[in-house]
Amino acid sequence: MSDAYKALAHPVRREILSMLRDRAHTAGELAGAFDLAKPTLSGHFNVLKSANLITVERQGTTLLYRANISVIEDALTGLMEMFRIGEAPAADVAPAKAALLRRQK
Repeated sequence: MSDAYKALAHPVRREILSMLRDRAHTAGELAGAFDLAKPTLSGHFNVLKSANLITVERQGTTLLYRANISVIEDALTGLMEMFRIGEAPAADVAPAKAALLRRQK
C-alpha cells in the first residue's frame, strides 16, 4: 500500500486520478490537460500503474486509462484509519502506538 501513498503524494498524479474518476480517458486527453513534457507525464502514468491505481487498455494505437477505484478506496480507507484520533485503537495496534494515541487526547 505504500506505493499507493507515494503515488498519491504528487499533485499531478492526484489530478490525473481526479480526471479518471468519472470516466476513462485517452493518453492524449490526459496529456492535453497538463503543460508537461511527454516523458514527464509518462513517468507519472508509470508510477500510478506501478501502484495499481490505474489500468491501461490498448485500443488499436490508443491507450485508454481508467482509475482502479477499489485500490484507491483501499488506500483512502487505510489513511483514514491511520489518522483516526479520539477512538479506541484497534486490537492489533501495538501498545506503544496505543499509548501515543491516548496522549494525543
